[in-house]
Amino acid sequence: MKNKIYLGLGSNIGDRAENMLFALSLLQSSGFAEIKKISSFYKTSPVGPKQRDFYNMAAEAETSLSPYGLFSLIKHAEYLIGRKESKSAKRWGPRIIDIDILFFGKEIIKKDSFAARIAGNIVIPHKEIENRLFVLIPLNEIAPDFVHPILNRKINAILKKNRLTLGKQKVKIIKQQQM
Repeated sequence: MKNKIYLGLGSNIGDRAENMLFALSLLQSSGFAEIKKISSFYKTSPVGPKQRDFYNMAAEAETSLSPYGLFSLIKHAEYLIGRKESKSAKRWGPRIIDIDILFFGKEIIKKDSFAARIAGNIVIPHKEIENRLFVLIPLNEIAPDFVHPILNRKINAILKKNRLTLGKQKVKIIKQQQM
């Protein structure tokens, strides 16, 4: 059975757009994720320390993997692109690639659950979706009617409600993508 998933991608090192497209290509070529839709690229101001602006996008895909298998595949793709995990890595610091599982169907995996701890503390849906315009805007482009399984609201409604309170986050479209 295939599960519909939504991913958030970001990069602010090197060729940011190419890093994200390469990540999607790796996921697709693995045979375990079929990319169905991708958003435009958005240039966004960084959260946290002063650094280069990020490019962000969202993708819809299908996978037969479990959430934990998908998480492993994503971590492997990030590694192949050059992302280094270390204890000294800054939270919200520069990233050659960052891939987040935003939604895995209607699945809910809470932070302190046994399943989450086994899989490296993944949380699904991603806990910060409603607080990040750089996630909401690209996600709204490809899945405005998707209903957040915890908030029980459509993405377009979450974006509309939070756009004003998140206004200090600068997000602008830089390149329309086509599949």
